[in-house]
Amino acid sequence: MTDEQPRRTWATMKDVARHAGVSLSTVSYVLNDSGPVAAPRRERVLEAVRVLGYTPNEAGRSLKRRAMSTVGMVVPELSNPYFALVVEGVERAASGRDALLVLCAPEAEGATGSAETVARLLRSRRLSGVVYITGTTTDPEAVASLTSLGPVVLVDEQLPALNLPAVVSDNRKGAREMAAHVLARGHTRVAVIGGPSNLWTAQQRLAGYRDAFAAAGLDPQRVPVLEGDYRERSGSVLARKLLDVPADRRPTVLICANDLMAIGALDYARNVGLTVPDDLGVVGFDDLPFSRVLTPRLTTVRQPAHDLGRRAGELLFAAIDGGSTGNGIMETVPPLDTEVQIRDSVGAPPPV
Repeated sequence: MTDEQPRRTWATMKDVARHAGVSLSTVSYVLNDSGPVAAPRRERVLEAVRVLGYTPNEAGRSLKRRAMSTVGMVVPELSNPYFALVVEGVERAASGRDALLVLCAPEAEGATGSAETVARLLRSRRLSGVVYITGTTTDPEAVASLTSLGPVVLVDEQLPALNLPAVVSDNRKGAREMAAHVLARGHTRVAVIGGPSNLWTAQQRLAGYRDAFAAAGLDPQRVPVLEGDYRERSGSVLARKLLDVPADRRPTVLICANDLMAIGALDYARNVGLTVPDDLGVVGFDDLPFSRVLTPRLTTVRQPAHDLGRRAGELLFAAIDGGSTGNGIMETVPPLDTEVQIRDSVGAPPPV
């Protein structure tokens, strides 16, 4: 080839995405058969591949797979079964790519480092990307620092200021339907044990509860709301504050923003001689495996923790395949559905 001869330029995944009018992640899903894609989009991608003559660089793909053989996951603590289920989902996605998953738990009992310390540890591992799930707090600066590794995908959290992709469930819908169920049973003296106010999930759930209160003609601002930390102990402590009042002022039902706090509330109620659901109703959110074997069985909101993790992992690998640096939002997964699980822990309010 002489200097005057034009160099041949090879089509890239970005070219395919642009031609098909889809995201890089969608192209990756189609080419690697690693995620669900609607038939019309799949056909547009395949047509773009044919028109552009796109051929995957197998050598480059092999090198990239070796380079991305390790991905990280920041999970608050594994003692919470919900987080463990999310991790299982991410591990499923990682194992499908022969990738190693490195876990960091900054809020675990005995942990010595802050979220920033975890970020430094993950950077030292030379990871290709990170899945991040929040616990009781969110440190946007620490999350932002992880983007130097490559793509970062959030699970059950949204941080609009960082413009990061997220896989979430429909928290607001689930909370709204749960509160509507409680009110339909005839309860009017209701109290909420919410999650940490700085977390997106807690904000969404509280908004959903208040949607239902307003729809039923109950002033949302008059419903007591106490802020918990999603841990069992806070459910017990806050239940004490709400229930240690004269019987005629005591709530007849406690709406808890997760199952662990509901367990704490149930425990306190039993300790002070209240029978659930006859004297007091208690409901949760998450549908952890043990919630269906409690006595009474816990009425709660099911969210697909395993699927959240799996789809977050798939989104992360799609970002890596597309060469994303993690700076700029990619295609996000539509919110996963939630569903109220009606069991035995809430009935009609006790007689006045």
